[in-house]
Amino acid sequence: MDIQQAAAALRDAATRATYIAPLRDTCEQLSIEDAYAIQRINTDHHLTSGRRLVGCKIGLTSLTVQNQLGVDQPDFGMLFDHMGYGDGEPIPAEILHQPRIEAEIAFVIGRDLAMLNPAHHDVLNAIEYALPALEIVGSRIADWNISITDTIADNASSCAYVLGSAPRRLSDFDLRLCGMSMERRGSLVSVGAGAACLGNPLNAVVWLARTMIALGTPLKAGDLVLSGALGPMVAVAPGDVFEARINGLGSVRALFDHDLSKVHQ
Repeated sequence: MDIQQAAAALRDAATRATYIAPLRDTCEQLSIEDAYAIQRINTDHHLTSGRRLVGCKIGLTSLTVQNQLGVDQPDFGMLFDHMGYGDGEPIPAEILHQPRIEAEIAFVIGRDLAMLNPAHHDVLNAIEYALPALEIVGSRIADWNISITDTIADNASSCAYVLGSAPRRLSDFDLRLCGMSMERRGSLVSVGAGAACLGNPLNAVVWLARTMIALGTPLKAGDLVLSGALGPMVAVAPGDVFEARINGLGSVRALFDHDLSKVHQ
């Protein structure tokens, strides 16, 4: 299977609610560069089909997960206009693919980050505000049997996201020390803090800003960045209700459809 065929297989799995074997097994000597090429093919396909890019998501920000996959840096995927949901807005089951959920900090960029090798203060100055967020990840690879190349090709295992509705300036809370707790219908299921995301979520955004400059697609004013998980991800079942609270940043809720027949498990 070549990269064009791999991209088509991922698209087909997403639309037909089927799953494919790991690409590392079906694409000979698949490299990280090849995986990003597959992601770009599908990004271009979605744009041609009428979708709009609204930002990026950062994955693999946990050092533990990086060690599990044998990599030493995060990855990224693209966010499209159809992927976003509001606080407490029901999320339809038919868009989900082996869903899992994680709490994150979302950043909205207020000015272009087009300078060479953006520094931390450049990124700080460019961030307009932050929001609590829940990312629903999903995989088109059967049984979540993924390597780094599988997840990158599959748009960093993206699915959907939910944003809180009370923006905060970065001066209003501590990015590194802010504690996170996530509950499923009142029962605690995940805890963490800003430091779990590459030591500080700002570090993740700086990495992304520099990576996008190197690719010739810099972050621009208005872009949304999901900076990476603050704690362990949790499996989602139909009818679940999750609420995450991040100290100083507020809370955000995700509600899932009850219809078992529609979930792509």
